[in-house]
Amino acid sequence: MSEQATSSGSLFLVVAPSGAGKSSLVNALLEQEPSIKLSISYTTRPPRPNDQHGREYFFTTVEDFIARRNAGEFLESAEVFGNYYGTSRVQIAEQMATGVDVLLEIDWQGAQQVKKQFPHAVGIFILPPSIAALEERLKKRGQDDHDVITRRILAAGGEIAHASEFEYVIINQEFTVALAELSAIVKATRCRFAQQSTRNASLFAQLGIHANLS
Repeated sequence: MSEQATSSGSLFLVVAPSGAGKSSLVNALLEQEPSIKLSISYTTRPPRPNDQHGREYFFTTVEDFIARRNAGEFLESAEVFGNYYGTSRVQIAEQMATGVDVLLEIDWQGAQQVKKQFPHAVGIFILPPSIAALEERLKKRGQDDHDVITRRILAAGGEIAHASEFEYVIINQEFTVALAELSAIVKATRCRFAQQSTRNASLFAQLGIHANLS
């Protein structure tokens, strides 16, 4: 039985190409749903001007990251644009065991790795309305130079090709609509039998409801 099957918390994997609006949607969702905890990943990427250690990421060196990875500390890890990213296995399992819903902002490779250990994790892929819109958003963001933006646009096609591997796809054309759809997915997931039966064990026992183990 997987770790998530015995946990009352749910695990959400949110994936998108750079510029699709993933972080904005996730931040807005977290404001609406404070009970969801954003998993903080480790990374070797240099901090951006407004980044804080322990808030956006746990920033570390390549040497430290590789040592942690070799020790089996990460639930998943990947190299993206020359930087390493990884998610703490223990942190995720502990939070979910106490009934906390956990959300990972992650790339498609990481999502594949997580799904192997948490098969009930809910995969959500955020799509831009067009590649042109994606490029415009990357330029307006003002975080990357022209060469990096070009690399991100070229990579977007390969990333988008993996959208079919996810349970849900949201097209982020109108932000408010996309946010409402993301919130609806969270609410529906909380009503799944596994989550309800674990969170309301005494009620289910009183009503004589048992899980179908076949």
